[in-house]
Amino acid sequence: MGALTDDMKRVIREQRLGYVATVNVEGQPNVSPKGSLTVWDDDRLVFADIESPGTIRNLETNENVEVNVVDPRVRKGYRFRGRAKVLRTGPVYWKVLEHYKKEGADVRRVRTIVVIDVIHAALLVSPVYITGLTEPEVGALWDEFHAKASKKTVSDLIPPNDF
Repeated sequence: MGALTDDMKRVIREQRLGYVATVNVEGQPNVSPKGSLTVWDDDRLVFADIESPGTIRNLETNENVEVNVVDPRVRKGYRFRGRAKVLRTGPVYWKVLEHYKKEGADVRRVRTIVVIDVIHAALLVSPVYITGLTEPEVGALWDEFHAKASKKTVSDLIPPNDF
C-alpha cells in the first residue's frame, strides 16, 4: 500500500485546490494555492506550474514541501509532507501534461510540472469537532453561513450609530 489512501485521493480529486508550502533560501515560508493539484499514483502528487516562479525557485533550492488539502464545507482534509522534483521535460513530464490535456486544461501555459513524493500524510480536522458536532452538522453550519452571507447588502456593513 502506498502513502495515499483511497480517502486521501478522493479529497484531493474533489477539492482540486491544494496549499503548497515551501521555504526560500532565507528560510522564509511561502504558501501558494495550486488549482491543478492531483493524485499521480499511490505515492505521488503532481501540480502544473502555470505562474509560480517563487514556488519553483524555492523547490529548486529546497525540495522539502508540505501540501494541505481541506474540504472547507466539513473542515476536514489532509496534510502531505514530501520531496518535490521540478520537471521541464522527460517521460513523466509529458505523461502528466497529457493527463491535464485530457482533462481539458490549456497545457500551453504550463511552465513546469512538479512531482511530490509523499513521505508522510496525516489527517487535518478542525477543532469544531471537539464540541461533538458531526460532519453533517458542520456542513449544515457552513451552508447556513453562506446562505446568510449571500443575502447581505451594503447597508449590513454600516455600523450602528452608537458604535
